[in-house]
Amino acid sequence: MENILDKFLRYISFDTASDPTSETQPSTAKQFALLKVLLEELHQMGVKDAHLDEHGYVMASIPANTDTDAPPIGFIAHVDTAPDASGENIRPQIIPNYDGSPILLNKETNLYLDPAEFPELLLYKGQTIITTDGTTLLGADDKAGVAAIMWAAQYLMAHPEIKHGPIKIAFTPDEEIGRGVAKFDVSTFGAKYAYTIDGGQIGEIEYENFNAAMAKIHIQGRNVHPGYAKNKMFNAIIMAAELNNMLPVEQRPEYTEDYEGFFHITSFTGTVEEANIQYIIRDHDQVKFEEKKKLMEEVVSFLNKKYGQNRFALEMKDQYYNMRKMVEPHMEIVEKALAAIKKAGITPIVHPIRGGTDGAQLSYMGLPCPNIFAGGHNFHGKMEYLPLESMKKAAEVILNIIDEWK
Repeated sequence: MENILDKFLRYISFDTASDPTSETQPSTAKQFALLKVLLEELHQMGVKDAHLDEHGYVMASIPANTDTDAPPIGFIAHVDTAPDASGENIRPQIIPNYDGSPILLNKETNLYLDPAEFPELLLYKGQTIITTDGTTLLGADDKAGVAAIMWAAQYLMAHPEIKHGPIKIAFTPDEEIGRGVAKFDVSTFGAKYAYTIDGGQIGEIEYENFNAAMAKIHIQGRNVHPGYAKNKMFNAIIMAAELNNMLPVEQRPEYTEDYEGFFHITSFTGTVEEANIQYIIRDHDQVKFEEKKKLMEEVVSFLNKKYGQNRFALEMKDQYYNMRKMVEPHMEIVEKALAAIKKAGITPIVHPIRGGTDGAQLSYMGLPCPNIFAGGHNFHGKMEYLPLESMKKAAEVILNIIDEWK
């Protein structure tokens, strides 16, 4: 059996960044390279019912080997990495027996992973820490989840004496850009319940997430020679800044936590003539979520009245919703996961996701799907790291969940 560290290191060697500007499914063809490897590995370990479709979904089934009336249970992870930082030519660093001191990521830029800034590091003293080299992200989100599922599948196939019900496995593209299950066929997948292995810190289990929307605003300015611009120029850069400053400062991500939602400006491009800004809008509470969207509309309406001629054009659409509504009628899914985590000797951490997963959309597609930890920290950037022992425990929890449902 291949150990889980070797699996993880091999998977992160593939550049699988998704692309929000692409209209294809998956958004980048390079995701297929890893998906094909996963398909071949499943076949090699003896999982006969494994296939990859044209939309970038690997689906596989491990048949039950017991007569009990166990429901089919699914495990899902995504192969893409966030486009926020480079996922190309990842050079991981492995620090065994971590001693609690700052970790040098990159000598040239003098970049450190310092427990003074990231105190969670101290939870892992004595463990093996996998970090970046300070130039790329690591890819633990979610290749740690991919590795945990693949290791658990490999273990089951190597130990047929372990009794279990029907098991379903899926690997998806494009989760990081909110399109991970856009063409996912729940009926073809065949699970009654499922778990995404896409969480962070060891022990996490999540069945609440943000309601999410995206807003794009185009600002049409008017460029006139600055020497003769009085009462004639409309500076789109300044108008865009004005819009941003009308949104509540305290509702920015850097000032929020727990159940507090936010407006997050994610991109800005502009000249005097025209500008484009983009936001994500998030809140766990449906009423507050709708209020945030309404405020965005009111701000745009106010500025159009101020500047006239519809200089602000808003495009806003919902992306996903809080899965809690769909999971709560089936709380046995959460209860069995809690039991599985405790069986692994871990104290469960139950809290809302300050983000989203494929499971949020799947839950509204008829497949209730809480989220389980994969072990990583500081996702989407150069400071990302993964305690090896946490990823191993994620694989153990998968096996425990399977046993709980048996």
